[in-house]
Amino acid sequence: MADTPQRSRRSGRSARLAQRAKPVAVNPAPPGVPGGVYRPLSDSDMVQIYGTALRLLSELGMGEVPKRLWDDLIAAGAEDLGGERIGLPRSLVERCIDAAPKTFTLHARDPERSIEVGGDKVYFGTGGAAVNTLDMETGLYRPSTLADLHDFARLQDKLENVAWFTRCCVATDVPDNRDLDINTAYALIKNTTKPIATSFTLGEYVAPVVEMLDIAAGGPGSFAARPFMTAHISPVISPMRFGEDAIDVIYECIAHNMPVNCITAAQAGATAPATMAGFLAQSLAETLASLVVVNAISPGFPMIFSNWPFVIDLRSGAFAGGGGETMLLNAASAQLSNWLGLPSGVASSMTDAKAIDAQYGYEKGMTSAAAALAGGNLIYESAGMTASLLGVSFEGFVIDNEMHALTYRTLRGVEVTEDNLGYDEIVGAVMGEGHFLGLDHTYRAMERDYHYPKLADRAQPSAWAEEGAPDAWSRAKATAQTILAEHHPAYLTEEQDAEIRAKFNILE
Repeated sequence: MADTPQRSRRSGRSARLAQRAKPVAVNPAPPGVPGGVYRPLSDSDMVQIYGTALRLLSELGMGEVPKRLWDDLIAAGAEDLGGERIGLPRSLVERCIDAAPKTFTLHARDPERSIEVGGDKVYFGTGGAAVNTLDMETGLYRPSTLADLHDFARLQDKLENVAWFTRCCVATDVPDNRDLDINTAYALIKNTTKPIATSFTLGEYVAPVVEMLDIAAGGPGSFAARPFMTAHISPVISPMRFGEDAIDVIYECIAHNMPVNCITAAQAGATAPATMAGFLAQSLAETLASLVVVNAISPGFPMIFSNWPFVIDLRSGAFAGGGGETMLLNAASAQLSNWLGLPSGVASSMTDAKAIDAQYGYEKGMTSAAAALAGGNLIYESAGMTASLLGVSFEGFVIDNEMHALTYRTLRGVEVTEDNLGYDEIVGAVMGEGHFLGLDHTYRAMERDYHYPKLADRAQPSAWAEEGAPDAWSRAKATAQTILAEHHPAYLTEEQDAEIRAKFNILE
């Protein structure tokens, strides 16, 4: 009988350990939580920036307007300013803002993975056009390949905090642009059922890609009925002119009911003013010009309003993706887009670091958190990108996936209820055993309120040393290698794959 209390304590401890080992019933850090609490601009700041943007569009206007677009814009209410520039009056711009969808669904082939864009929901996803991949074996960069793109697609398919997959690298081993666009799209539909996105070199390549997407979706017209791919397009070339090839892509995407993500990527001090306010005014004007283009062609067509402020180091001209100015400007851009009520896209995690090191960590952590706190709906470039967007890393994908969980948990905030305040539990602990361990109140909070990282090391220094003193890079490498060795999804049937290969030059 004397041993009974000790055995009881041991059995109680075993029960608690077993409880802690169970999968978490509720995700404490879910994607899609609200943002918008960080406001780098005051209301009067936004009014002034918006007013300057409207003045630029109406008085300076846009240059290098393709003939087909010129006619559509004039029919929509634009004005010929002379000198081959077209003015977009305030009334036209604001009519397009009013007509634009404020929320819409980014469909996934798996409906459970679709996401709702707009409002105050925040999602992290990918982007980029890296021409180099950080090799997991050598730790050095080499040209990105089509095989890399397939591997990145497979890897992110298993990462729960990456909400969609935009192709993150360019297959430099595919020299023909038509083959490149088709094989890029094929890599996406073969390896993931999340929402996907890509870019097109020319408008004429949209139709064959949609034909392939129809095969994957079940037959002719299936993609248009439920479009699960978005096109990334930069129709405006800073400062304040259009790009003809990109405009052609917009026309083709609208014709095939493919949602568009229209991206402005001006560079402060190079293609836009170096001052923060001046940059935001011009960049906003250019992104509004894209919105007018889309709505002049098809009023109310779904468009992601992607105002991506980029920064250069004014001492050298080098791109500075991880600086404080990038953090500030993307947060301000998200705030402006939300103020206009438009589904926003911004960029973050564009670290200038080449290695997975301290610079990588602080640049990514600060820029991604700021974009999310400001309420960017879709935060691009946020997984795996390195070397000022010239590189992409498998290990980086794994690390950034975990980083996003911390941001989501921060955005979720504190839920204040009578139960959570725990008055009775505080009284009971103070008057009783003096701690909160083992209480049902603690167990409920443990599952509901706390995120437990899969990658980060919380071991004691002695235990860490006994395991070989691994760093984050090596742990992420092991995780990425395990996923790539084990995850070989079959998201295309044999019949679908055979039909695609019979019609297109599939290289992988």
